Amino acid sequence: MSEESPTTIEIPSTITVKAFAEKLEKPVPEIITALLKNGFLAGINETLDFETAALIADEFGFQTLEEKIDEKRVDILNPEQLAEILKQEKEKNENLQPRPPIVTILGHVDHGKTTLLDAIRKTKVVETESGGITQNITAYQVEIKNRLITFVDTPGHQAFSQMRARGEGLADISVLIVAADDGVKSQTKEVIKNLQKDKAPMIVAINKIDKPGANVEKVKGQLADAGILLEKRGGKIPVVEISAKNKINIEELLETILLLADILKITADWKRKALGVILESHLDQRKGALATAIIKTGTLNEGDSIIAGDSTGTVRQILDFNKKRIIKAIPGSPITVVGLDNVCKSGSVLQVEESRRAARRKTRRSRLEMAGNLLNEKVSVKRINESMEEKDLPKLNIILKADAEGSLEAIKQILETIPRDEALLNILSEKVGNITETDVQLAMASGALIHGFKVMVPSSISQAAKKNGVVIKISDVIYKMVDEIKEQLSDLLEPEIIRTDLGRMKVLAIFRTEKAKMIIGGKITQGGVTKDSLLEIKRDKEIIGKGKVTQLKHGPKNIDEGKEGMECGLTYIPKDGMVKIKEGDSLIFYLEKEEKRKIK
Repeated sequence: MSEESPTTIEIPSTITVKAFAEKLEKPVPEIITALLKNGFLAGINETLDFETAALIADEFGFQTLEEKIDEKRVDILNPEQLAEILKQEKEKNENLQPRPPIVTILGHVDHGKTTLLDAIRKTKVVETESGGITQNITAYQVEIKNRLITFVDTPGHQAFSQMRARGEGLADISVLIVAADDGVKSQTKEVIKNLQKDKAPMIVAINKIDKPGANVEKVKGQLADAGILLEKRGGKIPVVEISAKNKINIEELLETILLLADILKITADWKRKALGVILESHLDQRKGALATAIIKTGTLNEGDSIIAGDSTGTVRQILDFNKKRIIKAIPGSPITVVGLDNVCKSGSVLQVEESRRAARRKTRRSRLEMAGNLLNEKVSVKRINESMEEKDLPKLNIILKADAEGSLEAIKQILETIPRDEALLNILSEKVGNITETDVQLAMASGALIHGFKVMVPSSISQAAKKNGVVIKISDVIYKMVDEIKEQLSDLLEPEIIRTDLGRMKVLAIFRTEKAKMIIGGKITQGGVTKDSLLEIKRDKEIIGKGKVTQLKHGPKNIDEGKEGMECGLTYIPKDGMVKIKEGDSLIFYLEKEEKRKIK
């Protein structure tokens, strides 16, 4: 009797775990378990390539054919292509109208950037941000002399350089803030270097001019040394002396921004389909994926079909920077878009398509191409363990969840700076959104800890994690999360052994020798000895053995401590094999203490 031939199914080049399970008519957990057995970490919404899916399908008794896609290839815009489009638009388009300048304020972390933004928009950012540091990109507009200026607020701490760079690249004008009492710092020089490299228009704001120790002329000299030539000093870069705290010359700074905007002739085509840049994206419990964006050119309308990276959608709502609903967004507007099908990458280009179908066609091809790269980047559990065993270092597996793409990016950037020469940090999964059942399953399979930043843990997930011994840590300050991860890494390190030398003894007599101990007598020639001391045996200028003191006597009496000049007897227990002590040997007494080491 012949065996029944296996069922043949068609699978596309890439397929999600959920869709794959439906194809095979198998429960999702069963598919995830099979993947893990073959060394692949994958949650319910993860994408599998054809080869991986075919391997798993074979285990379940299916033959597979690759489904052919006959759609023609269409590229999705990247930031470089957007920049080229905007350049050509400025050179050739006759429908250009002025738009609000997009401005970012850059500088050293404590030179007053957030205070200046607060002074400009009359809100208390410092009080609402965790830890007093701006941790996400935000955008808003101010009005002066019946004209609008759009500000992009990027994090100031040095660890957020990628997010800052995105703000710099997006802005038409950069305001470089330098404290008059502190001068040009290393982070200031980093910003200057980036601005000079991009030939970005800038204004210098010298802040804290009313503080004791302020020296404006010294700061101007330091700026000149860094290649910033100010007006009235042989250069063309405007400079405004301000006090953000006491709101001195704030209006003058805004007027200078408008003046420079007029010189630069900042324009856009208001009639074309919108093109913009995604600043931030996160998952909202009620509204789904939300994306904060700046419209660079064109007008975005409710109902438009859009693409942002590999996300698509129909614009259900447009919210202005005050979270008020508007029906359209004009060039230069900072907005939040409701309607994307999933969280998109910060820095993605927002573009309008003819229809939702056209948008999906474009992103489908993009997703197929990207999936292979993502799968190559996602190291399987097996490969992770193999690579780490090669280095013979302890490892910490973690799963990262964050409230927004920008937060996730910042956390990863800081974690990359942790030294890896003594312990290895492994990020097995990194996503935006609340803790899910899939996260717990992956943690169980890999022994990972789950770290969440400003996300929720549903009670059912929390109970499942507790039941299965999965540790979940939630933080609302990035640096507290990083410190906790460093502490967990430090727990993997072998402790440092601190040795304290106590004294020396000259061996005068051997009283008894047994299989696993000796009783000897001698005179303490230096320092002292305690009944729990460790000892080294020195003979002919070499250390020949080690052991421990378990009993100490002076005459017939047991004692806790012997001091210099005293003759006493002791019981010696050898370490690492019996080394017999002889008369004339020297014994060196010491103590050892374990001290926890920390990864910095």
